[in-house]
Amino acid sequence: MNATVLDQPLTIEPADLARKIQEGENLVLIDVRTTGEFRSGHIPRSINIPMDEIEARLDDVPEGGQVVLVCHSGNRAAMTREILSGAIPDAVCLAGGVTNWADTNHEVIRSTRTRLSLPSQAMIGASAIILLSVALGTFVSPNWFYLALLPGFGLLTAGTTGFCLMGTILGTMPWNKTRAKA
Repeated sequence: MNATVLDQPLTIEPADLARKIQEGENLVLIDVRTTGEFRSGHIPRSINIPMDEIEARLDDVPEGGQVVLVCHSGNRAAMTREILSGAIPDAVCLAGGVTNWADTNHEVIRSTRTRLSLPSQAMIGASAIILLSVALGTFVSPNWFYLALLPGFGLLTAGTTGFCLMGTILGTMPWNKTRAKA
């Protein structure tokens, strides 16, 4: 049974959401993940308004339908629901997010060749550089430890300014390009 606050359900199960979509209910599906994550796989008819932009983009939310918030696993959707509790008190979150939706054999639209989001790719890249610098610093020369400063400064910059150079570079890679429509 879904938890409720003031008799409003907090979540909706994938099967219930699929049924409502099939029945043509007026739903507004808002995917609160990053644009790269959205392109790597999203629910049909959903719109992308990243969590960090949601308050500034409330005017972009279509009126008149039940708002369903979606993310990867449900955590960011729940945080977004809290942020929006005053503006959209009846919003619900997809239980388990897109992962649960896909795991229960519902359609997912992919518009990039990779399933990894840009932030995930950037974290993997930063981790690989750090591990490489530790290995080279340990076995070749201690000077290689300085290589770890690059992802360190990159992560610090991304966290404080929102600009991620590695993410920008990865976004230009062929596997992250939007597929051309046939």
